[in-house]
Amino acid sequence: MSSRKRCLPGDNGNGEQVGPLPACKQVRAPSNGHVAALILARGGSKGIPLKNIKMLAGVPLLGWVVRSALDSEMFESVWVSTDHDEIEKVAKSWGAKVHRRSAEVSRDASTSLETIQEFVRLNPEIEVICNIQATSPCLHPFHLQKALKKITEEGFDSVFSVVRRHHFRWQEVKDRSGEMTKPLNLDPANRPRRQDWDGELCENGSFYFTKRDQVKAGMLQGGKVAYYEMLPEYSVDIDVDIDWPVAEQRVRRYGYFGRAMPEVVRLMFCNVSGCLTDGRVFLSVSGEEMVSVNTRDTEGIRMLQREDIEVVLLTSDLDPVTKSLEDKLAKRTGCQVIQVGEEPLNVLKPMVEQKKLEWKDVAYMGKEEQDVNCLNLAGLSAVPKDTPPVAITAAKYICHNSSGMGAMREFAEHILLQKEKAKAKMDQDRIDRCNF
Repeated sequence: MSSRKRCLPGDNGNGEQVGPLPACKQVRAPSNGHVAALILARGGSKGIPLKNIKMLAGVPLLGWVVRSALDSEMFESVWVSTDHDEIEKVAKSWGAKVHRRSAEVSRDASTSLETIQEFVRLNPEIEVICNIQATSPCLHPFHLQKALKKITEEGFDSVFSVVRRHHFRWQEVKDRSGEMTKPLNLDPANRPRRQDWDGELCENGSFYFTKRDQVKAGMLQGGKVAYYEMLPEYSVDIDVDIDWPVAEQRVRRYGYFGRAMPEVVRLMFCNVSGCLTDGRVFLSVSGEEMVSVNTRDTEGIRMLQREDIEVVLLTSDLDPVTKSLEDKLAKRTGCQVIQVGEEPLNVLKPMVEQKKLEWKDVAYMGKEEQDVNCLNLAGLSAVPKDTPPVAITAAKYICHNSSGMGAMREFAEHILLQKEKAKAKMDQDRIDRCNF
């Protein structure tokens, strides 16, 4: 297998991190030619205007699948096909290349196949193309890795994603017989129990791997065809407004949040100023300065502690108000409270090493520019809703709640959900073993 390096923003090309964004990734090209990912993102969506760049759980919808495609390390190039300037800007910011599609394939009546054929015609070096649906935010890199092996190692010409459904289907009848419907996949006189029926495989639209020759022949599923089964938890599609809140809840539980995503967090750092407090300082008549801490947030800390996750609170020597709270916070929460300066990483890095942990085992919550390096390094990182853009771009999770208003509790719940996600991953691995 040949390989090359893709240098993303935040890396100087020598493996040295110079900013908050991901470092270089080693991309392995399958032996049978250039494999490319193509995400179709037209600007004229009728159901939800510009839905491809609408924020979902703190990330543009498009960003979820671009991140998974890049982190799979299975593609020599990852592209977004669009006709819209704002979508192009978002796609590039997430590390994708951009194919500006022609007006002929940007109409309401244009098909996905027509757009893919145009792309393949303009990029003759591509031998295998993976059309990834932008509206499938629960797609993970391992889905793409295992599906592509069916082409590169097992000799299939096309592979598409499916989900297993246990739905009894009926067909509407419109004739003079008087019948309204007829069964399609069952005998009404002998209805099977769910556990006695394998169900049916339904396309979930997440991705379609196809060799170049099949696309030129006008097919996304042709030649020797295979399917890749995904669990229902990962089979999310967004079409109309009512799908959005359901998808947001699902992606928070089952979405892919980055390469260093831990299955279990061992240690969490939380900045007191701007995370546990809301930034306001109250002055008493006698001149005392006071801040408030939300009981929901302190309960979030206890939730983590009950799961044997150590929580360390950070105060700044630049903020005398939170510094004066150290003893009270330690007593109220049972947490170690330490001071950090303008670069918290200088203090926290030796601490992580002393505990014999890696940063992928660490969660970090911050809000300001000085938190950026830690937000980027941590396996799980979050910022409150009211965070400046410089820190938002470094975080893997953006809370719905603001500083001092339950953001810490929300992030604690998100951390604990990763255990459930690990179980779902084990179930998906079981399906993969059965299908290979």
